[in-house]
Amino acid sequence: MASSLSPSVPLNDGNSIPAVGFGVFKIPPADTEQAVSTALQAGYRHIDTAAMYGNERETGRAVSESGLPRDELYLVTKLWNADQGYDSTLRAFDASMDRLGIDYLDLYLVHWPVPSLNKFVDTFKAFAHLRDQGRIRSIGVSNFEPEHLETLIDATGIVPAVNQVELHPRLAQTKLREMHARLGIATEAWGPLGQGSLLSDPAVTAVADRVGRTPAQVLIRWHIQLGNIVIPKSVNPQRIASNFDVFDFELSDVDMASISSLDDGNRLGPDPRTFEFTGR
Repeated sequence: MASSLSPSVPLNDGNSIPAVGFGVFKIPPADTEQAVSTALQAGYRHIDTAAMYGNERETGRAVSESGLPRDELYLVTKLWNADQGYDSTLRAFDASMDRLGIDYLDLYLVHWPVPSLNKFVDTFKAFAHLRDQGRIRSIGVSNFEPEHLETLIDATGIVPAVNQVELHPRLAQTKLREMHARLGIATEAWGPLGQGSLLSDPAVTAVADRVGRTPAQVLIRWHIQLGNIVIPKSVNPQRIASNFDVFDFELSDVDMASISSLDDGNRLGPDPRTFEFTGR
């Protein structure tokens, strides 16, 4: 299970997930193995990839070469939109596992709801089947809005363990996080640093100067103290290590409120309600 280097967030299925993981979104395959290896050496034990990223194979190679026991690692991947549907999900899962080179997955996520496809319920039923077979420990979703979650839970009777969504101080997702708390869904943040746009924000840099930390560390700490799971990404070895060095300080209530005041509801990524899938 998770390394003690990162605190863990309990999940509604009895498992837990390291609060800070390493994301590989937009890391080119040629750079992925080195980046993941660097992250594992820095202490990360939670690695987040996706079929769509095109770097599952390199992620798996880094994990294999690390020599770390499998039960100390927490591996996450996601089902791409083209593979939604019951039977196609089962095939896509097998393909992801082959690329990752592992026997079981810690967490599998539906990457987007894409309601126009009307397939995410059948997809999640396939997830449940794989979980019941012992091939996945936990099943969850990504980019699901409240109405998607309600449809899914009503149709399957299963509450997802995790919902991974765009979340940063400018899009704090307060209402969605309240729904998650009510239902027992863990909130995971992608784009946790606002895709870099928040690193020079005066409110963030002021807190960073006051506590003697980098703006990225302050933002990651803000997430942790809100109870979010967070997956910062970098290919720079110093920043990879720095982004994990966030467990020995705390932000004050004033600092938390100052950063939270940046919330203006603006997305950097697609809106899950209108995001359409038009191809591979």
